[in-house]
Parts: sequence; structure tokens; C-alpha cells
Amino acid sequence: MNPGNSGGPLFNARGEVVGINSQIYSRTGGFQGLSFAIPIDLATKIKDKIVATGKVEHAKLGVVVQEVNQSLADSFKLESPEGALVADVEKGGPADKAGVQTGDVIRKVDGKPVVSSGDLPAAISLASPGDKVQLEVWRKGSVEQISAKLGNAADKGTQVASAKEAAGQGKLGLALRPLQPQERREAGVDGGLVVQDVAGAAAIAGVQPGDLLLAVNGTPIKSIDQVREAVAKSDKSVALLVQRGDEKIFVPVRIG
Repeated sequence: MNPGNSGGPLFNARGEVVGINSQIYSRTGGFQGLSFAIPIDLATKIKDKIVATGKVEHAKLGVVVQEVNQSLADSFKLESPEGALVADVEKGGPADKAGVQTGDVIRKVDGKPVVSSGDLPAAISLASPGDKVQLEVWRKGSVEQISAKLGNAADKGTQVASAKEAAGQGKLGLALRPLQPQERREAGVDGGLVVQDVAGAAAIAGVQPGDLLLAVNGTPIKSIDQVREAVAKSDKSVALLVQRGDEKIFVPVRIG
């Protein structure tokens, strides 16, 4: 990439247009070699939609996804840290209706690999509301095939969550208690445990007092014994599904 490309199309070595620069990163006002481009196939599709209908409608799957780092890959028994980990599923949304679950790792969309979490919204952006997509997901040690009919992103778009890379050794370091019925109603959850105190590996990973622990390694949690059993079965790390306010995210915690 060079300054000659800073405001227009990007070309590959054969002189073909492969993308269009949409934003330039700069601290000084000058070009610093970093830009953000729209893939040419997406730009062409958007152009065709505008010509045909005068507007652009974007598809949505209805999930919150996050990157799969090595700790999460270990927790979910994945061979490599690839895919989009589903941290939350929009109730009544396309993914929910298709059977996608929290804790699923989406590995392919219509046969194309999802290497990083950003590949999922990129793939969905090329589709239209009403299109069907075939998802290959990793669920509790096995591969599942799910067909989903996409909705309209005008409602609420696919989000990407982020998680701190967990570090440190030792035990989980959580003091937990069951939720009271009123707390469950207020939080909108069926089970889960309240984090009363945090130390050790869980504290390093970013878990905080007041968080709700909903699942361990994708399995919903309703008792402290379930947490102990899940941790005992894990070798290197565990993935804790934590709800903080209205947001849910998998937090990888190194335990050994």
C-alpha cells in the first residue's frame, strides 16, 4: 500500500481492484501507511442494491461473538484458536430460531472458514435479509450443521465482544452463591451464581464481584458443585460465561 492508494481503490499485483479505502489512520494529518478498506465484492453488491432499489438492507444473524484465543480454545477442546465464539444469542432472532446456542463456536459460513470473529459479520454483510446460510459450529466436542434464515440488521446488528487474555496459574479463585428468585427475575436468567469475591486466576482474567456466572465451558451452571466438577475436568483453562449488567462474555481463566 502506498500514498497513491490512500484515497481510492486498492489494487493487487495483477492490477485488479480488490478493495476501496474508506478511512485513513493518521495522527498528523498525513498518510501513515494504515487504512481501512471495504472489500470490492461488498462494495459491488452495495452499488448494485443502490442502483436496483435506491437503498441498502443489511442482513443480521442475531448473535454477540468474540475472538477465540488460545485459552478459550483449550477450554472448548478446540485444536486451534479459530472461529467466532457465541457469547450471547438475541432472543427470537434468526440465530435463536435456527438453534444456535451460547457457547457454540462458529467455524464456517456456507463452507467458508471463520478464522477470526470478525470473519462472521463480514460474511453476513455479503448476504441479504431473508437469505439462508449454512453454519458449521463446534458444540461440546462435536461438529453441528445449522441452517439459519437471516433477518434485517435495521433491528439490531451483530456485535463483537472482546475479552482480556487470561494469565497466571492456580485455582479458580471465586466465592459464589446461588441467586435468589427475585435476583433471577431482575437479571432475566434461569440459573447462575453471584460472584461474591474474586482472587487468583479469576481476578487476573477480569472477573469482578457482582458478576453473574452463567456457564462453565458452555454448560449452564445452577450450583457450586457443578462449577467444582467442571473445573476438575479441565486441564489448562476454563471458559466462564459472565453477565455484567446487560452484557455477556466468555472469560478464559487459566487454572493449570
